[in-house]
Amino acid sequence: MRTPNKKNNSKKTLIMDSKRLNDCSLRIAYQIYESNLDEKEIIIIGIKKNGYTYAKKISNYLKKISKIEINLISIHINKKNPIRGYSTSSDLNQIKNKSVVLVDDVLDSGKTLIYGVKFLLEFTVKKLKTAVLVNRNHKNFPVKADFKGISLSTSINEIISVELNNKNEGVYLS
Repeated sequence: MRTPNKKNNSKKTLIMDSKRLNDCSLRIAYQIYESNLDEKEIIIIGIKKNGYTYAKKISNYLKKISKIEINLISIHINKKNPIRGYSTSSDLNQIKNKSVVLVDDVLDSGKTLIYGVKFLLEFTVKKLKTAVLVNRNHKNFPVKADFKGISLSTSINEIISVELNNKNEGVYLS
């Protein structure tokens, strides 16, 4: 989620309400399930902070629709210096030879997602896919979302914010 700077006090426009957000999340969960029918376990890794919150939502849907074991992990990537800074909630040796889905809320330039992918590839995963709620189409890096809730063509100056698990849950443009 990009945070508006102090100069940008413009009004937020609701792009996706809570119902649509949950419908998209369920659809993404089904797509992940369908691409992993032969797996016994799927590792869902959410990029902190909002990406992890969104990964929990997807994981909960996966647990409802499948009998596959779902393992949820959070990863924190230092967005200012992604090569130097990261931490995880679990030992990532458990992802070796497993099907992994890396989740974030918004795919903007692709920087955060590609550094997450780079880091995870050090562990010899069986399969690695990416999932985002919003794909902004402003990529500076060669990364794509395998599963996405919505694609938005926005100007680079517009800001997408995602609010999860609260009374204002939704996707907003400002």
